[in-house]
Order: sequence, then C-alpha cells, then structure tokens
Amino acid sequence: MTGAAGFIGSRVAGLLLENGDAVVGVDNLNDAYDVRLKHWRLRQLEGRPGFEFHRLDVCDRRALRELFEQGSGGAGERERGRAGEGERGREGERERGRVGIDAVINLAARAGVRQSVENPWVYIDTNVTGTLNLLELCREFGVRKFVLASTSSLYGKDNPMPYREDANTDHPLSPYAASKKAAEALCYTYHYLYGIDVTVFRYFTVYGPAGRPDMSLFRFVQWISEGRPVTVFGDGQQSRDFTYVDDIARGTIAGLKPLTYATINLGSDKPLVLLQAIQLIEQLVGCKAEIEFKPRHPADVVATWADISQAWELLGWTPKVGYEQGIENLVEWYRANRDWAREIRTGAG
Repeated sequence: MTGAAGFIGSRVAGLLLENGDAVVGVDNLNDAYDVRLKHWRLRQLEGRPGFEFHRLDVCDRRALRELFEQGSGGAGERERGRAGEGERGREGERERGRVGIDAVINLAARAGVRQSVENPWVYIDTNVTGTLNLLELCREFGVRKFVLASTSSLYGKDNPMPYREDANTDHPLSPYAASKKAAEALCYTYHYLYGIDVTVFRYFTVYGPAGRPDMSLFRFVQWISEGRPVTVFGDGQQSRDFTYVDDIARGTIAGLKPLTYATINLGSDKPLVLLQAIQLIEQLVGCKAEIEFKPRHPADVVATWADISQAWELLGWTPKVGYEQGIENLVEWYRANRDWAREIRTGAG
C-alpha cells in the first residue's frame, strides 16, 4: 500500500491490520506539507504485527521493482495467456507471481488544487508516472487487484449535482484533477490489456484527526483555537461534501472485492457550507472566528456533492460519521496534540 504515512493511507493501513491483514507500506515522507503529521501517523502503525514499512518514492521504478521481487518467494516465472471480453490477452505472456501480494492500493499522491497550479510537474510525476509504475509491476508480477485513489476534483463546474460517476470529466479545472484523470485512464488501459481488476475511488473532501493541514477544516480548527484570522476564499457560501476519514478507509477496503472495473464515489452526500462549518468549530472550540475574505481561486469549484448510490449497490457502503461527530473528533485530536499541532504550517494565503 502506497501513501502509508498519508492521511487516508495510514487509516486504511490501520484498519487492515485490525482485520488481520499484512500491509507492506510505502511512503517517501516528502515535505509537501509538514512532515510531523506524517511521522505521527506512521508511529501509530510501527511495531504492529503484520506491518512492514519502506521509505521509497513511487516514481522510483527500480526501487519499487526490488520491493516486489523481495516477496517473490522464488516462485519463478510462469507462462500465462489470457484472452477475453474487455481485454487483450498476451498469449504465452511471462509473468512472475509474487507470493503474498493480493492487491496494490495506490494512495500515494500529490494532492491539492491550488498547489498544482503552482507546480504541475510534481503532480504528473507522482500521480501519473507513479501509477504507471505500479500498474506495470502488477502486470509483471501477476498482482490481480489494483485500487486507485482518485478525486472529486475531476467533476468540473458544468457537471450537474449530485455528481455521478458517469458524468463527463473531460474538462478538469486544475493540473491536480488532470493528473488524476490520466491515472484513471491508465488504470482502464491496464484492465483492458491485462485483465487487472480495478477499483477507482473518487474521494470527496476527506477530513478528520491528523488530516492534511492545507484542507479547510484542519486550518479552521487551528486558526480559531489559536485566535488567528480565518482566511476564506470566496464568500464562504461554497459547499463541500466533507467525508470522515474512517468512512473513506472502510470504503477503500471494501473496494478490494472483485469488481472487474469500477469507478465509485465516496462522499457524505450531505454538502456543508463553509461558514456553517466555521460556526460549528466556534462552538466546539469556544472562540469566535475573525474571518478575512479573499477572492476565490479560479481552480476552485463552488460546490461538491457526491451521488453515492453506486457505493451502496457495489459495496454496501454508506457513511456512518456525521459532521458534528467528525468535526468534534478533529477538535479533540487537535487539543490532545496542541503543543505541536499549533505550529503546523497550513499553507494559507
């Protein structure tokens, strides 16, 4: 599982370990945001039975390949030919089977709409080339299941809401969204050519304890708790389909089942207006926010709202944690870690 020290990845790994699964975690621990958060999450996993961690970059194809080879168990090479509906089998294709790898969950990503406008190259490297490297290794080593973390940012300003998975996503508004669109396309190509079973998840604004500091709810909790001005881009009436991290992790694990090829929204289906979120945090923290409004970034959408009917139909998944409880959990985590969390850079402005 890549992105093991990430916000979503660390929670997915934790739930897998609780289920008795073995997790080979991969993360390069980059400084896209304050690495103290990544180290904190990693500490929750280290030493637990079944967890193995490797610090490496998904863009490093050689290092990834060595990691796959380490677990091959001397299985050697075997001949396998496949041909069937929706794929082109390579007759007599030589593949190595890796003992013990049932699936690859690719949660390594450069995320964030605004940052991708400033530095699009790193988004292409991680989100596109990294995904390609993993898919190619799945092909070579015979790993039959691949899960990709994608994003609701693929849905543009012209898509009707709530967003359905079959909506047109050909007009991404940011390099981040474009890179995830490319990753999704590669997943379909490898499914078509090599029969890899793929689940693509489009996550909707994930939040919760130890979340990404560039996301609005983390920043609002920090700023209000520390009496700092709260920056709101736009008029504050924009809404987001905030989804609690534990719900996202449950859905991701459910997506390990055989689905052939599926794209699935994971969201709350209950968009929350930013100013309402600020009011709730004010109540929980016990402080009034000093709000500073700034112009809306052109890459930001006004609203997100997930149609999650397919998640229920295919996975039996629905979100369980409401906004009030989820934001309260985030505030409690911040209080418990305030001595260092107050210093986390939020990337505001």
